[in-house]
Amino acid sequence: MSDWQAVCNLDDIPRLGSRVVRRRSGGEGEDDIALFRTQGEVFALKNKCPHKGGPLSEGIVHGKAVTCPLHGWKLRLESGEAVAPDVGCARRHPVKVENGVVYLQF
Repeated sequence: MSDWQAVCNLDDIPRLGSRVVRRRSGGEGEDDIALFRTQGEVFALKNKCPHKGGPLSEGIVHGKAVTCPLHGWKLRLESGEAVAPDVGCARRHPVKVENGVVYLQF
């Protein structure tokens, strides 16, 4: 049994933008996931900055990073890790695109 779930079409995520996948189960530790699209790849991170919980999906995507809209922390989309001198990490989720459909692994 696969735990990959189709969550949207690739075209639903603007280039250098994001889209939020809402987690509705309300389980402990479950947060919304932000999907980010660069010029050629899609990444998925927990939609909370490790600094103060800012909504990463509202940040600015540049290269393979996103800048949190609250306090300017930059996080690497490939790993979720903050760029020095900041320290912290947003949980990364496996993501794949097949035939124009974006899948997340939960």
